[in-house]
Amino acid sequence: MTKELLFSTWGSWSGARQKDTEDLNPALNAFKAFMGWDGVMVSDPSVSLVDMCRAYMEKASQESCGQCYPCRLGTKEMWRILENVCAGEADLRAIERLRSLAALIKDGSKCGIGLTSTRPVLDVLDQYPQLFEQALDQGGVPRGVYVTSVSAPCSQACPSHLDIPGYVDMIRMGRFEEALGIIRRDCPMPGSIGRTCLRPCEHQCRRSIVDEPIAINALKRFVDDRMQSFVQAEAPVPEETGQHRVAVIGAGPAGLSCAYYLQLRGHRTTIFETLPEPGGRAAVGIPDYRLPRHIIRREVDIVEQLGAEIRYNLTIGRDITIDDLFEKHGFEAVFVSVGAQEPARMRCEGEEAGYQCFMTGLEFLKRVAFGENPLPGNKLLVVGGGNVAMDCVRTGLRLGFSEAHLLYRRTRQEMPADSKEFKEAEEEGVRFHYLVQPMRILAEEGRVTGLECIRMELGEPDSSGRRKPRPVQGSEFTIECDAIVPAIGQTCVVDCIFPDDGSVELSPWKSLVVDEITFQSSREQIFGGGDCITGPDILIRALAQGKQAARHITQYLEDKTCRADPDERLGRYMARLGIFDPEENPPYAGSSPRAEPPILDPKKRVKGFAEVEGCLSLPQALYEASRCLRCYRIGLAALDEP
Repeated sequence: MTKELLFSTWGSWSGARQKDTEDLNPALNAFKAFMGWDGVMVSDPSVSLVDMCRAYMEKASQESCGQCYPCRLGTKEMWRILENVCAGEADLRAIERLRSLAALIKDGSKCGIGLTSTRPVLDVLDQYPQLFEQALDQGGVPRGVYVTSVSAPCSQACPSHLDIPGYVDMIRMGRFEEALGIIRRDCPMPGSIGRTCLRPCEHQCRRSIVDEPIAINALKRFVDDRMQSFVQAEAPVPEETGQHRVAVIGAGPAGLSCAYYLQLRGHRTTIFETLPEPGGRAAVGIPDYRLPRHIIRREVDIVEQLGAEIRYNLTIGRDITIDDLFEKHGFEAVFVSVGAQEPARMRCEGEEAGYQCFMTGLEFLKRVAFGENPLPGNKLLVVGGGNVAMDCVRTGLRLGFSEAHLLYRRTRQEMPADSKEFKEAEEEGVRFHYLVQPMRILAEEGRVTGLECIRMELGEPDSSGRRKPRPVQGSEFTIECDAIVPAIGQTCVVDCIFPDDGSVELSPWKSLVVDEITFQSSREQIFGGGDCITGPDILIRALAQGKQAARHITQYLEDKTCRADPDERLGRYMARLGIFDPEENPPYAGSSPRAEPPILDPKKRVKGFAEVEGCLSLPQALYEASRCLRCYRIGLAALDEP
């Protein structure tokens, strides 16, 4: 039964429109009340707001970094006063002191804990002062059951919810080993992610409202690179448990992450990988100039040090069946993390003709990764607008093509490729052709000679939100070339892995259907994550899903249940509320430029596969870390009695 929202002060501090009851109810239904950085929401009259304030300030006092005098001492004093009020052992003077302390902390603190943690208490004091008086008259209030969560806009945006302000603050203080430890709690591949992530965290960095976002990803790479320079990475010590056995299908980021966290929990993990080396798409789909292979191998070494076994050149569904893993090999659970390896089609005449010098983007990058130069010639055409297309066209220049052209059917504004990749490709001499659609591959004696195209124009937005391209009649033209590489997307088809008996639910697109929190499939022993459930996506999301699945695989193995915990539900609720407000007026003045890592000169970098982007220097990293505003936000939800 849906709970009614009895009252809400949410949005009163930010000045934003208070959310409608209809909008909030579906998410709040899991809790009796919620207290957070921007107010209070209550749906159950049995909730004691005074006790919620006590529990909230207890958490705030624990999270205070101690670097601001008002917050360090004031939050503890507020907690002490509220403890006394809830026990009925205070007087009205204590309530007035509570109010003055709350205002002092809010106005005198520098980071997010101090700036926001007293707001909901002030809300309750202003709108329901009688509740505190009643608590004193009645000799106290009953204690509630609560769950808390601490996040930040950047952490909320990160699929793996890294404690970004935490590790950035450790870098600022020069405590690099502790910074790396914080990162590895939620990201076991910091070197790889620090080089390739598309940085959703930086898009919700509150510093961007003042000037520019913190270089979060560059700082992650800095601390990993620096620690590798001084100490050899060592695997953490796993827990001692019942040593359950789990099979992981695929040694990409999702599979490696799942194995890492399963091993930490004491389970025995075996990874089955089709390729002769680990890393999946990260290893053979991202060129070495962006992600050197030795970085991935170093991180895989840590997974193996934890005890995980990797078996290469084995394809599940061909060499071993899913049922074999359970019945013949004794595994108790399976995590499926095969990547998206099926290329999307251009729907272009001649695409299926088998012409020489026509190769899909994934195949092209994979063969280059294994040391081949698969496409000879001088002029390369790459079709697409994403990061794979960028990787292909930039790789072409490094293989010796004198001209590398990229054709895209929309405009630069709609191109999904990372802006950094686009800029670097432009610097290297890639030629871009917008509003162009391939129609027919031209060939002579079975070899590509050109591509017939048609001009496009943009119409109304489609389901992706981008304006839909449509052909301009009579605008056909031909581009001569020596090789064509389509890179317009990939799909993941997993039906070949599973028995054709309906025991595992697949989507109409042949991807694996799993619970969005537990990642358990319709067959309880099978879990999934990564591209096989989402389609092609960023590496950090695959890694995050592997981590989350490991948590629920452990739950399934140890007590045969698989359900979302209260803290997971609270995290999803806070994500729905949204922590980042791009229209707020932050209480900060002045600006400081963002530190940028060194970049290899374009004329030098196109001559080989040397890494293009360097690492921040020590002075740069210390400076950049000091730009963080430490925007933590606390959420507290009242639960039904256990």
